[in-house]
Amino acid sequence: MNTHSLDRITDAQSVIEETETLVQRSFTQDEIASLLRLREWYQHGGSDRIGLVRYLEFLKFLVRIGKLQS
Repeated sequence: MNTHSLDRITDAQSVIEETETLVQRSFTQDEIASLLRLREWYQHGGSDRIGLVRYLEFLKFLVRIGKLQS
């Protein structure tokens, strides 16, 4: 069974849900596009990205707990 198409649909649904969440949190279209591009780049990049990913995860954590405004 070919699940590649199903994976793409799931990924598309995930992107839509994440985009809706970002819109609700007052991110602009440019900011959302940048975040989605960055995520794609980090997910498909090399192993040299781990330090940057940890930094971005920390920033995400700070925004989530309200210590940093988005």
